Amino acid sequence: MLHHSPLIATIVGSLVFAFMLGTLAFRLRLPPLIGYLCAGIVAGPFTPGFTADSQIAPQLAEMGVILLMFGVGLHFSVRDLLAVKAIALPGAIGQILLATVLGLGMSQLLGWPLGEGVVFGLALSTASTVVLLKALQEKDLEQTEDGKIAIGWLVVEDLVMVLTLVLLPIFAGVLGGKGADTVISGSTVLWTIVLTLGKVAAFVALMLVFGRRFLPWMLERIVYTGSRELFRLAVLSTALGVAYGASLLFDVSFALGAFFAGMVLAESPLSHRAAEESLPLRDAFSVLFFVSVGMLLNPSVLLHNFWEVLGTLLIIVVGKSLGAYGIVRLFGRSPATALTIAASLAQIGEFSFILAGLGITLGLMNEHSHSLILAGAILSILLNPLLFLWTERYRKRQAALASS
Repeated sequence: MLHHSPLIATIVGSLVFAFMLGTLAFRLRLPPLIGYLCAGIVAGPFTPGFTADSQIAPQLAEMGVILLMFGVGLHFSVRDLLAVKAIALPGAIGQILLATVLGLGMSQLLGWPLGEGVVFGLALSTASTVVLLKALQEKDLEQTEDGKIAIGWLVVEDLVMVLTLVLLPIFAGVLGGKGADTVISGSTVLWTIVLTLGKVAAFVALMLVFGRRFLPWMLERIVYTGSRELFRLAVLSTALGVAYGASLLFDVSFALGAFFAGMVLAESPLSHRAAEESLPLRDAFSVLFFVSVGMLLNPSVLLHNFWEVLGTLLIIVVGKSLGAYGIVRLFGRSPATALTIAASLAQIGEFSFILAGLGITLGLMNEHSHSLILAGAILSILLNPLLFLWTERYRKRQAALASS
């Protein structure tokens, strides 16, 4: 007799619905990821019929983030990262500040407490790793200068969010959350910042000094065995193991850990083979990411809080995009490059959910503002392929005018 398994049911149901609705979206000449998100809504707890496990699905989706960032790292060298730091560092920080201020401004218009507005704005400021990388890969922009700027920008955003997740519990009391009577000293905050940055620096140094030598050497030894199965297992173990170890030992996000694991392997002659071997699982688990995002949305929010959802969406898609466009243009880049970066970042995702969840735990947010973030994430992800389509048409039009 077979026993019901939530894990198997979640994987099978998610992939089957994603396949069916992804195919339908493709037939309608829409990006398949729209079908994947709709599959999540169908499989979610807010619609009748089959319901996937809402605890298991996000964990499976996290593996997609790990494998995707590992694949990006395999095509991204330290030299590439340093080459775009002059624009990615101030650009990411500037955009985070702008989105946070816009979110805080909207919260004040709605009469929310200060702490809720700050967390709300921060959650709207960071782009989704999976959505950005999928868009770049589908448009073959990953290896272009525009793509490298967008990825460098994303890495800086992730680093800022790692620091934010560490500091938010410390400031929760000051912002009106749990521990409001707690007095925070400047030395405590400074020590926390130094400790967090020190952990990140220690992890990066370990990967560049030790990992850069050991990981390529290990893969070369596996190649000598002649076993493709062992090589594939070695690649997956490297991606998942380094990501998990980075999170456990250095408090670095899974995505950043996997990215640096791939980056230290980028200079190895086996990097392209490693990317090919991890591709099937990368695609499968990235689909589960979109399904898990769709599961979070309660469709009734779109009807009962239409104007608030619209305001949230405008901050993400219009406010962030205009900010990114202006910053990139200030650095003397072309309008086409600025549009590509703006479109890449005009959505929110996994870090937004983590921040919102932490905000609820700390008593800084309620379910209402949390639902606005979820709705804004899903709608911005749905609109993102259309923004890229418009950007691509603009680039082609400009290229045609230049050649005529």
